[in-house]
Amino acid sequence: MTAEKKNPMRDISITKLCLNICVGESGDRLTRAAKVLEQLSGQEPCFSKARFTVRSFGIRRNEKISCWCTIRGAKAEEILERGLKVKEYELWKGCFSDEGNFGFGIDEHIDLGIKYDPSIGIYGMDFYVVLGRPGYRVRYRRKQKTRIGTKHKVSKDESQKWFQAKFDGILTNKKT
Repeated sequence: MTAEKKNPMRDISITKLCLNICVGESGDRLTRAAKVLEQLSGQEPCFSKARFTVRSFGIRRNEKISCWCTIRGAKAEEILERGLKVKEYELWKGCFSDEGNFGFGIDEHIDLGIKYDPSIGIYGMDFYVVLGRPGYRVRYRRKQKTRIGTKHKVSKDESQKWFQAKFDGILTNKKT
C-alpha cells in the first residue's frame, strides 16, 4: 500500500446557497429587490411575510417584507465566488455556525457584477451557505429517514478549513 486512499464520503461540498434581501416593507421596493435576485440567480424568488406587527418599524403581520431564493449546484458555487470576491475572500470567524454552515452580507448588489439601473436602485443582501457531505440525504429523504452520525457531520473547524482551502480565504478575529 503506497498511499492512503482518500474516502470520497468525507468530501465537503456546497449543499445550497440561500440569498436573502430584506426590504422591511411591501410594495415597489420589494418588487425591485425581487428583480435583483432574479437577475442574479436566474430563478424567480419567493417572498417572506412578517410574523408579527412591529409599530415602530411600520410593518404589519403577514405583510410581505423580504424576498429570497435557494440556489444549488454549480450556479451556487459561481454566485458564492462573486460574493466572496466582494468581501475580498475575508470572513470573520463568527460567520461560521457550529453545524459547519456560514453566512455573510454585502452592502451593494452592483458589486456582484450586475449593472446599475437607476429605476431599481441599490440593495444589500445576505448570503448563507449550507455545507454537506455525501450521504446527508438519509436525513431528509421521505422513506426510512435516519440520523447522521456525529463524526460524519460537518463541524465549525472543518468548514473553516474547507473555506481556506477552496477559496484561499482569510479568517479574521475582528468583525469587518
